Amino acid sequence: MPITVAGKSIETDEEGYLASRTDWSEEVAKEMAKVDNCELSQNHWEVINFLREYYEEYQIAPAVRVLTKAIGKKLGPDKGNSKYLYELFPYGPAKQACKYAGLPKPTGCV
Repeated sequence: MPITVAGKSIETDEEGYLASRTDWSEEVAKEMAKVDNCELSQNHWEVINFLREYYEEYQIAPAVRVLTKAIGKKLGPDKGNSKYLYELFPYGPAKQACKYAGLPKPTGCV
């Protein structure tokens, strides 16, 4: 099901993940979030940008446990916990944040 951003149609899979990572932009992320009735705050962007950097380094989208631990190391224990991440991404921190970051669905996510 494609989404439309700035008049351009962007292909996504049946779960809303980008068909091509090269289509990602902040505007695309905002549109995806709007579909989920989510407005992206600075805290959301910290996680999204962290995920994009993580993917660039490891070529894999982290599962939620790995994400939580890695966020804690980089952004501090107040942000590296499940409660905080689920408040930001109620549909699942790894799944929802990776989708907004233009990354593939994390391994092990249903």
